[in-house]
Amino acid sequence: MCATCGCGKSDKPSMLTWGRGAAVLSPTPVTLEMLPARESRRIQVEEDILAGNNETAHHNRAVFEAQGTLVVNLMSSPGSGKTTLLVETLKRLKDVCRLAVVEGDQQTSLDADRVRATGVAAVQVNTGKGCHLDAPMVQQALEGLPDLHNGMLFIENVGNLVCPAGFDLGERFKVVVISVTEGEDKPLKYPDMFAAADLVVINKMDLATAVGLDMEMLLRNLRRVKPDVAVLQVSARTGQGLDTWTGWLLNQRQRRPPTTHVVAEV
Repeated sequence: MCATCGCGKSDKPSMLTWGRGAAVLSPTPVTLEMLPARESRRIQVEEDILAGNNETAHHNRAVFEAQGTLVVNLMSSPGSGKTTLLVETLKRLKDVCRLAVVEGDQQTSLDADRVRATGVAAVQVNTGKGCHLDAPMVQQALEGLPDLHNGMLFIENVGNLVCPAGFDLGERFKVVVISVTEGEDKPLKYPDMFAAADLVVINKMDLATAVGLDMEMLLRNLRRVKPDVAVLQVSARTGQGLDTWTGWLLNQRQRRPPTTHVVAEV
């Protein structure tokens, strides 16, 4: 959780040190009373953070569902080609339905600038030392976005295969992007992320042969973590598989009847 990795809220600076001790491992159930005071306090803070986040995420989801907006949380490690995939996706869908992007990065607006160059609205959220987006950040970002009734909102999370998996943003789908250059073992090294995924997109397929990827092993490792996870193979650079990817998005959008009116804020 965020308190463990040290990117907690800035108004609780002591959280930066709570996660530095060794993890508590035990074959029997551990209660807060059994833990040292510091560890017990850390866990309580984590629970408080997630409870507040989940409450806001519930509000976000209610608003999105009332508006008929398909919301996709894109997550990956840095360098997976997530932004390139997003940009190519926006180019293909911008004349089909309303689109917008919440762009998460620790610093700069470089990715948001790439998104805006397609003509799609984007709000940049810079997290500073934070390693993920949370539901309140998304809620605030929505104030800067246009009407998305019956459209799609893409949330491009901070590049990180750890913390983003644990934070509900109010999205309908979590999509994890992994590139062929990252190796076959990523699902086993970061199981929480891949277990949370509704869809895994394997990107940079044009490089698969050059890097010697063992696709069968990668797929086998994905199934070990989440047996029923859906998988798409694409290349954002060449366009391979992008029609299938955008078709999946449009199909998910059409599964819910569109709304025709604005629903009061929940």
